[in-house]
Amino acid sequence: MFNFANFYQLIAQDQRLQPWLNVLPQQLTAWQNDSHGDFERWMRSLNKLPTFTPDRVELKTEVAIRNQVPLADGEQKKLENLLKTFHPWRKGPYHIHGIHIDTEWRSDWKWDRVLPHISPLKNRNVLDVGCGNGYHMWRMLGEGARLCVGVDPSHLFLIQFEAIRRLMGNDQRAHLLPLGIEALPKLEAFDTVFSMGVLYHRRSPLDHLLQLKDQLISGGELILETLVIEGDETAVLVPNDRYAQMRNVYFFPSALALKVWLEKCGFTDVVIADENDTSAEEQRTTTWMTHNSLPDYLDTTDPKKTIEGYPAPRRAILIARKP
Repeated sequence: MFNFANFYQLIAQDQRLQPWLNVLPQQLTAWQNDSHGDFERWMRSLNKLPTFTPDRVELKTEVAIRNQVPLADGEQKKLENLLKTFHPWRKGPYHIHGIHIDTEWRSDWKWDRVLPHISPLKNRNVLDVGCGNGYHMWRMLGEGARLCVGVDPSHLFLIQFEAIRRLMGNDQRAHLLPLGIEALPKLEAFDTVFSMGVLYHRRSPLDHLLQLKDQLISGGELILETLVIEGDETAVLVPNDRYAQMRNVYFFPSALALKVWLEKCGFTDVVIADENDTSAEEQRTTTWMTHNSLPDYLDTTDPKKTIEGYPAPRRAILIARKP
């Protein structure tokens, strides 16, 4: 059984977030009752992690946890084996007491692309939709955010997030809830909302944009990152089946088309901040994620195409404001 009591107590003290208590406990109770085959095994490993407060936690330039006196070799190996119980690690990297969790994604590279374009996060309430294991939330705290809330329905991502939080000394400024964005009521409570790597998984992308807008305060900022194609305001790719072997993918607009979508949903000051081709150095197989990855999903004769014949992954970052 997972305990969300700390989060309930926290939002009970926040006037903007307090109405969430009308639905959230029932939703998380329903999640608890929806069993997952590996969850109890992961929980047992989670509960074996050390709970001491580290000497140093670095969130500004990386996510790193260190002690002045390094762990003994046996303790470090035991910790590494426990953390590998939570394979596959997709978002990171993390540096934990001399252990380098070399994740599938170099999520720090994405953060480096995003950070120069967003409003300062200092003292902001931030929502990260589709947050994965929470890597970017730790970096948001490194930028001074007051509170970071992530939503992602994956059981494993929750366990990975809680493992890092426990090793940090139980930091209560970030919380991951195992829910999808569709489960959130219209809170209008967050100064900044991130949606990174989510839009192309939504059957109705405009509904997703409106759901994100519903979470922002007036004047709040949306950071939207997603797969795009090259083209004008009318260009949209709809894959017949899989894209780069991904299931449940629907709409890949051009960045210009996505700007139109955001404006159609009532966002203002929409800016295309960055476009970037995803490289095999940014997403790849590692010892912490041993399944196939991007290099396996590209055409071996033409790396500018996926194995299905679609354009290879290209990602855009758009910034917008809620009036």
